[in-house]
Amino acid sequence: MAERVAVAMSGGVDSSVAAALLLEQGCEVVGLTMQMWPREAEEEIPPGLRGCCGLEAVDSAKRVARTLGIRHYVINLREPFERLVIDPFCDEYLNGRTPNPCIRCNTFVKFGPLLRRAREIDAEKLATGHYARVGYEEGSGRWALRRGVDTGKDQSYSLYGLTQDQLARALFPLGEMRKAETRAQATRLGLSTAERPDSQEICFVSGSGYREYLRKRRPEVTRPGAIVDREGRQVGRHRGIAFYTIGQREGLRVAQGEPLYVVGIDVAGNRLIVGGAGEVRSRGLVVGEVNYVAVAALPEGGSKLRAKIRSGGRLAGCVARVEDGGVKLEFARAQRAISPGQAAVCYQGEAVALGGIIESAL
Repeated sequence: MAERVAVAMSGGVDSSVAAALLLEQGCEVVGLTMQMWPREAEEEIPPGLRGCCGLEAVDSAKRVARTLGIRHYVINLREPFERLVIDPFCDEYLNGRTPNPCIRCNTFVKFGPLLRRAREIDAEKLATGHYARVGYEEGSGRWALRRGVDTGKDQSYSLYGLTQDQLARALFPLGEMRKAETRAQATRLGLSTAERPDSQEICFVSGSGYREYLRKRRPEVTRPGAIVDREGRQVGRHRGIAFYTIGQREGLRVAQGEPLYVVGIDVAGNRLIVGGAGEVRSRGLVVGEVNYVAVAALPEGGSKLRAKIRSGGRLAGCVARVEDGGVKLEFARAQRAISPGQAAVCYQGEAVALGGIIESAL
């Protein structure tokens, strides 16, 4: 009997090809599409700019499922998406931090309630169109998450939060492919998504940007306050701390003898702290909410790894050590704009060793 696999079909080219490839491999494929945007997001984002999981994406996924001749179900996950992704996204900005909602969506929604739905229909695995690789390592007795072959599209960073149980149920059919190959396969298969553009980075935020989204969801973010230097001297006024992130220069509207950047956010005092370019760099950071992936723990003396501190960032050499319940990363070279709320993901070779949420720069 063919293995039953559920595919999270977002209506884009990647998940469409993932479903088609599994079908060609002899799997019994069932398409699941999450409907999770709040209704106001559906109305605000113009047609053609809507990414995954909205009504337009649902229609696109249905067309692909018909082409492939597979069963397809739409799963209403608006409530968990609101509670587990959107609310924390807004709260983090109010707390002076810079969140990554895609990570929370992957960990707590796709491989949370969607995976549970897949299990309810007796699917052995949940496949997605992510560019990453997963496999069981006999030596360590652990499931490993490795970077995708297409390093320009690699999405292992945004999947670091998956637990061993989740990885055991995960399939990433595009992990060994490059994006150009994916589109070529979609054309070969006659899929309507072959030329569909990639979804925007934050799928539920309209073209007007996250600042306008926050204004509507959390009106209190517009409370202005002081911009101060390291000595506490006021040098300007800000429009609300949620509109700024560490390392930002644009929008400060502060005239000084040198370019100034956000180097700190004082939430209690509703203040931005600014400094020169050199003050934006740091040789270390502390992460919390740590998830161990390829390794079960760090050795007592620490481990030499490579880390990314933002989705589009480069890998940088570091030493990772356990400290006060979290993990401290010390970099060989100072890193720019380490932002609390973002994820720091450490790699051992091509495999994700561990990851966590940045609590502070050192």
